[in-house]
Amino acid sequence: MEINATYNSLVAVGDSFTEGMSDLRPDGSYRGWADVLAGRLAARTPGFRYANLAVRGKLIGQIVEEQVALAAGMKADVVTLVGGLNDTLRPKVDMVRVKDLLTEAVEHLTPSCGQLVLMRSPGRNGPVLDRFRPRMEELFAHIDELAARHGALVVDLYGAPVLADPRMWDVDRLHLTADGHRRVAEAVWQTLGLAREHDWQEPLPATARPGWMTRRTADARFAREHLGPWIGRRLTGRSSGDGRPPKRPELLPYETRSEV
Repeated sequence: MEINATYNSLVAVGDSFTEGMSDLRPDGSYRGWADVLAGRLAARTPGFRYANLAVRGKLIGQIVEEQVALAAGMKADVVTLVGGLNDTLRPKVDMVRVKDLLTEAVEHLTPSCGQLVLMRSPGRNGPVLDRFRPRMEELFAHIDELAARHGALVVDLYGAPVLADPRMWDVDRLHLTADGHRRVAEAVWQTLGLAREHDWQEPLPATARPGWMTRRTADARFAREHLGPWIGRRLTGRSSGDGRPPKRPELLPYETRSEV
């Protein structure tokens, strides 16, 4: 049953997860779950408008400073806010400050939009998640509290086993594949009370585990192409989003693309 079949506008706020990495289009741009969701909403609502303010690498403080007021001013029917996970992955983090900033964002956005949507972000199974799991779960518990206090919806991606499957993650081990983004879009769609189109939690088919050599080759490629550069940026205080503008900074009518 559809709770509300009509949404006229969507604003997405966040970091690389909402920007759409690593869901590449044929032209080299990123699509991502927010674009997929916008395309589906636009297909059913003439004149539907969409803005995506997300920029890769942003910490919650930067999201609050650079995106929240802009999003609030757009007065959209739906605003999605996903942030704070980049903070939890830093070697040192002040979780009290992270939670305070997230609270500030929610308190600013809630009265300005029709419906605020928060997320418990997905996490890939492996040693990285195990190391940072306590911080992530502290963040997610706070998200649940904020949602209950302010009437926001929460999409629980962290609790979905299929999104922890390593096959759902790109070679950088930080961002979902195109199928992962498609599933996230469906999860948000259903959370908004729209009729289910597919089972976003359906497990991937069982396959044999890759051999030792295949796994070591993948580990070496990951370290060379992704882990090393990521560590380098942390050591020099740089971010992959430095100087990069939002992918869709204005709330404008959304034209669907054929690959969406």
